[in-house]
Amino acid sequence: MMLHKANGGATVSEVDSVASRPLGQGAIGEGRLAFADANAALAQLMRYSIDLKRLVRDRDAVLQQIKTAHLSALNLLCRAAEFRDDDTGVHMDRVGALAQLLTLRIGRSAGEADLMRMAAPMHDIGKIAIPDAVLKKPGGYNAEERAIMNGHTRFGAEILGQSDIPLFQMAADVALTHHESWDGSGYPQGLRGEQIPWSGRVVALIDFFDALTMDRVYRKAFSDEQALTMMEAQRGIKFDPQMLDTFMHHVDEFIHLRDDINAAERDHGALLRGDAGQLASELGL
Repeated sequence: MMLHKANGGATVSEVDSVASRPLGQGAIGEGRLAFADANAALAQLMRYSIDLKRLVRDRDAVLQQIKTAHLSALNLLCRAAEFRDDDTGVHMDRVGALAQLLTLRIGRSAGEADLMRMAAPMHDIGKIAIPDAVLKKPGGYNAEERAIMNGHTRFGAEILGQSDIPLFQMAADVALTHHESWDGSGYPQGLRGEQIPWSGRVVALIDFFDALTMDRVYRKAFSDEQALTMMEAQRGIKFDPQMLDTFMHHVDEFIHLRDDINAAERDHGALLRGDAGQLASELGL
């Protein structure tokens, strides 16, 4: 029996007939349009997705350029600070490479060692704020001059600590703590033992070794043998004893690496070449 439409609606038979048809084949009044609109909406959604991916790639490329420029600017600032205290600037390169090697030898990851390679050369960036009359003074400092000189650690941490990028966080820790001592007698905070970040302990040891074996404005370089004897005397005082043991166990590697760097043709823009950008990208900078 045929049911009549109520209030202009479809009969049960009409509804059953439409429901049995494939979608898009004459669904009530607008079935074909609904199917066409769905396809159009899907196509538009795909175009939006492609555009969004392109925007994300463009944004990431711009951010990478900014981060690489940040790294380059800081390295130039480090060079400027280093040239004021070391006419060759090679101290930065040696500290970076030797600190990377020590990071590996104490059992840290390759990723941490790569970060250390780039962070360690920034350890003295705060010297850019120290007057030449103090920085280049031959002989010892009086109490006032010593306080000014010691301030380079805090200046460096302030310069580097404005970023939440892991490289600059490590570099800020290194700048602040590389003059702390294992027994708590260092500066600027008087930290002791493992209160000192491992990165600061690494650079403290490497910086000490390299500084002793290079000419300074106030003295000639010590021999390797003299430097190693002086370092042994600082076991448990200035240096982490286990870290010092590791350095001494592999000391021939460190000396060989240092000598290779000294012998190499100097390239003051080494950290700013294209491969530095690639390394920065690999490190997630």
